Amino acid sequence: MCELLGMSANVPTDIVFSFTGLVQRGGLTGPHRDGWGIGFYEGRGLRLFQDPRASSESEVAQLVRRYPIKSEVVIGHIRQANVGRVCLANTHPFVREMWGRNWCFAHNGQLSDFRPVLSFYRPIGDTDSEAAFCDLLNRLRTAFPEPVPIEMMLPSLINSCAQYRKQGVFNCLLSDGDWLFSFCSTKLAHITRRAPFGPAQLKDADMRVDFQAETTPNDVVTVLVTEPLTDNERWSLYQPGEWRLWRSGECVAHGQV
Repeated sequence: MCELLGMSANVPTDIVFSFTGLVQRGGLTGPHRDGWGIGFYEGRGLRLFQDPRASSESEVAQLVRRYPIKSEVVIGHIRQANVGRVCLANTHPFVREMWGRNWCFAHNGQLSDFRPVLSFYRPIGDTDSEAAFCDLLNRLRTAFPEPVPIEMMLPSLINSCAQYRKQGVFNCLLSDGDWLFSFCSTKLAHITRRAPFGPAQLKDADMRVDFQAETTPNDVVTVLVTEPLTDNERWSLYQPGEWRLWRSGECVAHGQV
């Protein structure tokens, strides 16, 4: 299985600490050696870094760790291939333009015998993950020919995720830069850090940070992961079928199917 990493914050925030813990699982403390990627939103722009090499051995990953990019929405992924070759085209997260915005998506899981009808959006690689992303956007584009607020799209989005879940494991993160949507099929966790901030210790690396010294009292930062990254904080675990919509670090809608 792959692992996901997401962030929603109310101020531009770097994710170096969490990313450092995640990359260790790409070949050192975990088996996810088949590529990695991370996307940082900057307004409507999206900085995307990807590499089909194991994240623990990737020079590109080292660059990201040394370059503390600040963003309000981040989606990252480390891959353990089960469908599709190990190559750049099959490396998450995947990105498409819709309604003048960059939509970014990452998936953890596997869908059985998944062959959606090809339409406007088509996969570039040969993973079930990218096929699901394209199918999801096609569904939304058909249901909503013109852009609408995410709150109006939620029922269609949740229904689609519930259908994908019936065909296998479908844990995912999705964003257009304004909000972050998370859906849990089997495994997902989050932590929301706000004042009073405290120290955090990574599980997978000898790294500790005191968020009190790195933040202001008004900061709100939520990190989403497949498996908790720290061992001295309380993470909230999702239930199967649970979904949440995040904006500016806060959960603005949630439910379970």
